Amino acid sequence: MDDSLYFSEQHIAVRDMVREFAREEVAPVAAHFDATQEFPWANIKKMGELGLLGIPWPESLGGAGLDLLSYMIAIHEMAKVDASHGITISAHTTLGTSPIVNFGSEAQRERFVPLLASGRVLGGFGLTEPTAGSDAAGTRTTAVRKNDHYVINGNKNFITHGGVGEVFVITAVTDKALGTKGITSFILTKEADLSQRGDVDIGHEPSLAAMPGFRAGKKENKLGWRASDTRELIFEDVEVPVENRLGEEGMGFINFMQTLDSGRVGIAALSLGIAEGAFEQALNYAAGRRQFGRSIASFQGIQFQLSDMATEIEAGKHLMYHAAWLAKHKKPFGKEAAIAKLFCSELAMRSTLKAIQIHGGYGYTKDYPVERMMRDAKVCEIGEGTSEIQRIVIARHLLRGMAD
Repeated sequence: MDDSLYFSEQHIAVRDMVREFAREEVAPVAAHFDATQEFPWANIKKMGELGLLGIPWPESLGGAGLDLLSYMIAIHEMAKVDASHGITISAHTTLGTSPIVNFGSEAQRERFVPLLASGRVLGGFGLTEPTAGSDAAGTRTTAVRKNDHYVINGNKNFITHGGVGEVFVITAVTDKALGTKGITSFILTKEADLSQRGDVDIGHEPSLAAMPGFRAGKKENKLGWRASDTRELIFEDVEVPVENRLGEEGMGFINFMQTLDSGRVGIAALSLGIAEGAFEQALNYAAGRRQFGRSIASFQGIQFQLSDMATEIEAGKHLMYHAAWLAKHKKPFGKEAAIAKLFCSELAMRSTLKAIQIHGGYGYTKDYPVERMMRDAKVCEIGEGTSEIQRIVIARHLLRGMAD
């Protein structure tokens, strides 16, 4: 892709900075954290100091004051090396912080966003439930108004940063009779699990009081993204002040659907990074690996696989950065986000499988990163809306366009 098509000199500077950090600081420890499932607190602190946890937010709110393309570049570059670090940036920024920035009151933004944008504390987004996955309208967590507060009961699952996070935007039903128009969003705070933090001084802010009854459940033992903290969130008679309601009652469903559109571009960037990282590994391995007296890169069968990977990655770049460009310029991008997410997530699986094949038996071992990349790629076809949901979203846009 011609960098000048989407990128300014500032974008190139962001790319180079993230690329250097990822390769110097993240690559050497990625396999360790994947194996141990520990959350990489020390690297998260460094990411916060570099501004990577608040890239698109204004400096007045503690952010880096950069644009959406810079943010996608950061996810893309980080995921080339390790998807777990990449999803930390994406989930924290898009899911944990953007609803407060986009739909919160001035007081809410001033209270929470500087802490999140600086990386002082981590944030998350509580939407998915045991009976409300692809059917996001099937939310069963309830919020009952009692004078100056709401009482929330229920649970969420598969929540990124569920254990290590302190600030969460969650959805709950405030009026069951209204269907999706009876779902409301709230900002909740809880105690973070800092048991593996060591002497790293982030993750907790004393001014954020944990809400009694709000806690994390078990940590998921996942196939991929193993250095990313994923847990259940549990709400047992949690009293949430009215001032922590995010927007008006009944606006939760509309707001989180907008959030998911942006999240899909982020997952497309993450998927593209995984695909490109696997391609780079395969290309380097093929150039150095010798069989039958010559480099395996000289064999047509290997060349075809590398060519297919390179071609699809180039297409994925245009799809993802085009969707990001539309979002940056406040143009409709729902269809383009779904297309980018669908294509890039499935590309990540195809590319990582090809990379393993090119590595042969070595690709099936943990001595090379391509097996981890393959495991990390799979969830990209599931999270932020499955591939099946993306196809439904795309079809709806197409049919709506015909009707118009």
